[in-house]
Amino acid sequence: MREAGREPYPHRFDRTHSLAEVRERWGTLEPGVETDDQLTVAGRVMLKRDAGKLIFATISEAGIELQLFVSKAVIGDDGFADAKALDRGDWVGVEGTVMATRAGELSVRVTQLLLLAKSIRPLPEKWHGLSDPDTRFRQRYADLVMNEEARRVFRIRHDVIASFRRTLGERGFVEVETPILHAQAGGGLARRFTTHHHSLDMELHLRIALELHLKRLIVGGMERVFEIGHTFRNEGLDAVHNPEFTMMELYQAYGDVGEMRQITEELIVTAARDALGGTVVEIGGESVDLADPWPAKRMVDLASDATGEEVHPRVPVDRLRVLAEAHGVRWEPSWGSGKLVEELFEATAESSIVRPTFVTGHPVEISPLARVDRTDPDLTDRFELFVDGRELANGYSELNDPVEQRSRFEDEQRASEAGDDERSGIDEDYLRALEYGMPPTGGLGVGMDRLVMLLAGVDTIKDVILFPMLRPEVHR
Repeated sequence: MREAGREPYPHRFDRTHSLAEVRERWGTLEPGVETDDQLTVAGRVMLKRDAGKLIFATISEAGIELQLFVSKAVIGDDGFADAKALDRGDWVGVEGTVMATRAGELSVRVTQLLLLAKSIRPLPEKWHGLSDPDTRFRQRYADLVMNEEARRVFRIRHDVIASFRRTLGERGFVEVETPILHAQAGGGLARRFTTHHHSLDMELHLRIALELHLKRLIVGGMERVFEIGHTFRNEGLDAVHNPEFTMMELYQAYGDVGEMRQITEELIVTAARDALGGTVVEIGGESVDLADPWPAKRMVDLASDATGEEVHPRVPVDRLRVLAEAHGVRWEPSWGSGKLVEELFEATAESSIVRPTFVTGHPVEISPLARVDRTDPDLTDRFELFVDGRELANGYSELNDPVEQRSRFEDEQRASEAGDDERSGIDEDYLRALEYGMPPTGGLGVGMDRLVMLLAGVDTIKDVILFPMLRPEVHR
């Protein structure tokens, strides 16, 4: 094309209307009506039909389609030759007038046409070549071109995140940004990604949670803060896990776990209305109204009911190990009774939770940053929200006693030294912040990817992350 004096990739194109705007303004034209309304539009060629001295082409932009009506008598010989040379997948910009064909198809009668980008790789057919999930996720650009379902999912994702920001803004929360690189990665139980900063000659970790920096801001007097950001956990890939994922965390001074449960319901129900236009979703073939009240059930009670025996941190560790083995649960010698309670719950009860349910009363051993329960010293003032057997949110009354927090960190340190690579050590700077005084505080974390999975009705986290982690592609 360049040898023939034509540029296949011009610098820019000025359009007057998007395709959506064209459909909104002229979508009710009667069949056979031609207007004098001039415009310029652009899009990707998805279909082309040559009918002698007429060419009909369909262009697409952000999922909206519009027909181009190209007449040789109107555009001239050179322009018509350019139109005939178009391939499916090419980007074009056109100038023309709005019309509706006799069949009622809204169209642009083209007077000028400009190639904006030549597609030198053929687009796949509607499904051929994109039915393989690995191909869809690896070539997300082609998936978005061809697959309306993919575009629908990511519209829902946008609407959910925008809804969270609106709701929290209305509640007086301030959105902040905290570091991704941490010298001490805490706030959760997870294996970390580690890197090296050459200039400072120090080891750093990608954050596994947003928590500890946000609570430092509560100490500093920012009473309501939240962040929507990426977190990183060096763990396996499956239907609900990706090493890089999106969390929303918020912290509210003077709040507690009860208020966090209320906020969780409000955020998710409002997001469903904003993204779907309603609150009913399909879960396992069952219609569930998210606006119905969400029950709360203790983790120890659910595990006890499922196993037929008492499951509680006060049960001797040897007895819980026997019970774990009876239910096919692997255990480590360093685990105490609290960790075994969690493992037994996950193995026997978690998958049976379909409707939104707050699972409460987590053992102290697995909740190093949560306050002790008001009535049971072996448990904490904490909940996890489960839907369809998946954890979507985690909240608690924050531990703000620096002496107790240091003791919990020391337990974490010992577990880490014993070989548990999901445990972190002692964060001296965070302890120093607590020593300045943090008021009673409620905290909440929501897994945004899993929430979008629920609302969009998809079964794998890869469907809701534009570019999920995949094994390296083998090029032959």
